[in-house]
Amino acid sequence: MKLTYDPRHNIAYIRFQEKTSQVETVRVSESLNVDLAPDGTVYGIELLNANEQLRGKEKGKLIAENVATGTSGEVELTKE
Repeated sequence: MKLTYDPRHNIAYIRFQEKTSQVETVRVSESLNVDLAPDGTVYGIELLNANEQLRGKEKGKLIAENVATGTSGEVELTKE
C-alpha cells in the first residue's frame, strides 16, 4: 500500500495494488473517488480536499501506525 499526497493540489491517493490494467473510477462524493480494477477489487482511493479529510485530531499531520509492531510515522499535511 502506498499513500501519496500533493499539497499543491491538496489531493491524496491511497494505492492498494500495482496498476496492471485500466481502472474504472467511481465517484462516491465531491471529495472521494474509488478506482476499481477489472476484477472488482479496489485499486486505490483518491481524496480531494485531502488536508481536511486526513488531518483529524492531529491537525495537519497524517499518522500511520502499525498496530502489530507498535511503530508509527508522521507526515505533515500542509498546503504550500
